[in-house]
Amino acid sequence: MDSVRSLAALTSRLEAQVSALTHNTRSPLAAPDYLDLVRRAQDVDDLAQQALRLCVEQSRDAGHTWQEIGDLLGVTRQAAFQRFGKPIDPRTGEPMDKTVRMTDAAGRAIHIAAAVLDGRMEEARPFFNEEVLTAFTDEVRGDSLATVAGLVGAFEGFGDGEPFVRRIGDHTVVDIPLRYEAGEMKARIAFDTDEKVAGLFILPTEIP
Repeated sequence: MDSVRSLAALTSRLEAQVSALTHNTRSPLAAPDYLDLVRRAQDVDDLAQQALRLCVEQSRDAGHTWQEIGDLLGVTRQAAFQRFGKPIDPRTGEPMDKTVRMTDAAGRAIHIAAAVLDGRMEEARPFFNEEVLTAFTDEVRGDSLATVAGLVGAFEGFGDGEPFVRRIGDHTVVDIPLRYEAGEMKARIAFDTDEKVAGLFILPTEIP
């Protein structure tokens, strides 16, 4: 019942923000304050995301599966769970903290990915933890990029869309869209609790 009341309150606030945004864009008297429109649109997006999260929670409480939710959202069930699920830490039996505390995770991941793809390893290596620093040699980098080139051709640049940042277990994970001559891929960079790179991969976009 509490979640139902929360959803009703959220949708009421969302309706008010959408109405205000609509009114400001349709006023014939003067040009709108465009920065105010941006702020209101951001408020609408934030409220909509909160409402979506509550709707997913209610769907799960009603017995719907992650597969059903993922199908509806156009993602895999694992991707839906990573975004909306509440995993339990098997070490403690407590809900796992999914709060992303690295405020610059996306920007840092883009910088590292660009350096690795461009061969500027002297820029990337200071961000690696000891394990990655030891394992990710120039030879490993070359072999990995050759494998990707064999699948989708030459790297052309970053793809459309924003980096996807989330907390998975003890790691902050960032997925970055990449564009190749024959397909789309994504770079996945995982940061450990010390905010050092604990994993770096180039993956097909369909892998959750």
